[in-house]
Amino acid sequence: MKLAWLRSLETSHQDCVWACTWVPATDKSPGLLLTGSLDETVKLWNPEDLSLVRTNTGHCLGVVSVAAHPSGKIAASASMDSFIRVFDVESNNTIATLEAPPSEVWQMQFDPRGTTLAVAGGSSASVKLWDTAEWKLISTLSIPRPEASKPSDKGNNKKFVLSVAWSSNGRQLACGSMDGSISVFDVQRSKFLHHLDGHTMPVRSLAYSPLDPRVLVSGSDDERIHMYDAEGKTLFSSMSGHSGWVLSVDVSPDGAAIASGSSDRTVKLWDPKMRAAVQTMTNHTDQVWGVKFEGGGGGVRGSLLASVSDDKSISLYNYS
Repeated sequence: MKLAWLRSLETSHQDCVWACTWVPATDKSPGLLLTGSLDETVKLWNPEDLSLVRTNTGHCLGVVSVAAHPSGKIAASASMDSFIRVFDVESNNTIATLEAPPSEVWQMQFDPRGTTLAVAGGSSASVKLWDTAEWKLISTLSIPRPEASKPSDKGNNKKFVLSVAWSSNGRQLACGSMDGSISVFDVQRSKFLHHLDGHTMPVRSLAYSPLDPRVLVSGSDDERIHMYDAEGKTLFSSMSGHSGWVLSVDVSPDGAAIASGSSDRTVKLWDPKMRAAVQTMTNHTDQVWGVKFEGGGGGVRGSLLASVSDDKSISLYNYS
């Protein structure tokens, strides 16, 4: 497994780029890269040459998260203004504006079938689920306090929810918090299942394996990447190698590799079987907030990886 650098675009935005994802191809459009920046814009790019397809405005503060619907026809952007804008990819028309005060939105992700948008609700210590047919709030999954904590503990801030991920079968949802804990929910029953322990600092990124709905990968400010059996509650691998916070993790479409982005300015490719980084990419000059594989699913090798950074640039790599 290896990454080959393809191309970079230096000033893709006017400010730090904090989020990226891939919009699946449709019968009308090829797959596109979607980025969100502190410059308050969301941009769509053609990965062939990183040419700009479209710029979306509409937020009054920086964009912290972007998500694409599995159909490739709609996408969403979340901003520090506490609004989520859902828009038509082709026309850029606003489909819905979602607000769930008093919670900031950090990360969000559509479920694999595209029926629900899960939103990590910051200081609300919960994940909010929005129905994508009518854009109504259908459920709020609240994180329970650990049994050991006393009600007097001002511990709720520590449950500030930063990250969220769906399992590949859409049955479970995991969210990562400021205190280093990961909470796992059974979505159908809106039921909290358990915490996954092991991290000591904020968990900023989560990704399930596209091939095994039990395998969950996490990245944390403690500089470690963990792999869990999210159903069996076991930590089966802990990998270190970054010299800064792990800001983003993703699992390759063939399930065989993990990519990570860090405040140490590098992108790393990891072999989970070796429990080690096999490659380090050093083309960014500031912290790397987002890494994302283009999903092919079905265990295919030979896909693209994108990374975005505080240095305002986008980089693309070929994974093989």
